[in-house]
Amino acid sequence: MSGLLTLVQWMSPAFPVGSFAYSHGLEQAVAAGEVTTSDALAAWLGDVLTLGAGRADAILLACALRAEDAAGLAATARALAASRERWDETIAQGRAFAEAATATGTPVDPLPFPVAVGVAARGLGLPAEQVIGVYLHAFASNLVSAAVRFVPLGQAEGQRVLSGLHTMIETVASEAAGQGADDIASFVPRGDLAAMRHETMDVRIFRT
Repeated sequence: MSGLLTLVQWMSPAFPVGSFAYSHGLEQAVAAGEVTTSDALAAWLGDVLTLGAGRADAILLACALRAEDAAGLAATARALAASRERWDETIAQGRAFAEAATATGTPVDPLPFPVAVGVAARGLGLPAEQVIGVYLHAFASNLVSAAVRFVPLGQAEGQRVLSGLHTMIETVASEAAGQGADDIASFVPRGDLAAMRHETMDVRIFRT
């Protein structure tokens, strides 16, 4: 139970990682009229989780849990960033996570976010699928929260979207737990373009 509680604390919005400041390009997609309903949000998040950063992060986390070369995984994570803002997102959150985790008794170097979480979680004694699942749930939850504020959606509608992603999160986590860096692939061109275009928005609420 102790390990699970620590993981939940790390992935909680209260943990000072600053995830609330990032929309992963979703803000631009909303502003462009691509995501304006709960169904469109669910489809957008589903693609990100199964075909984009969700799956890539899950595999990187799994590799870090297996104590693979952290420096090599960090280089891969940086190379996978499709835009400057995506690079900032994973680096800044990873640095903030490392500082907070170290301050609370789990020393970890500042690494890209999924790699830092994987390194820190090695000592929790939890199954890889569980660690990855909680990480992906926190990732999806943050984007749902962004959509609730910016689309806007009602709180209940946002929670309906999040609960509808649970099976998908479980599947991605289960598959990623047994995969390696060579299995990473990404094909979410609309999401990547949204992240790039977000940099040029005149008015922005989120950093990405």
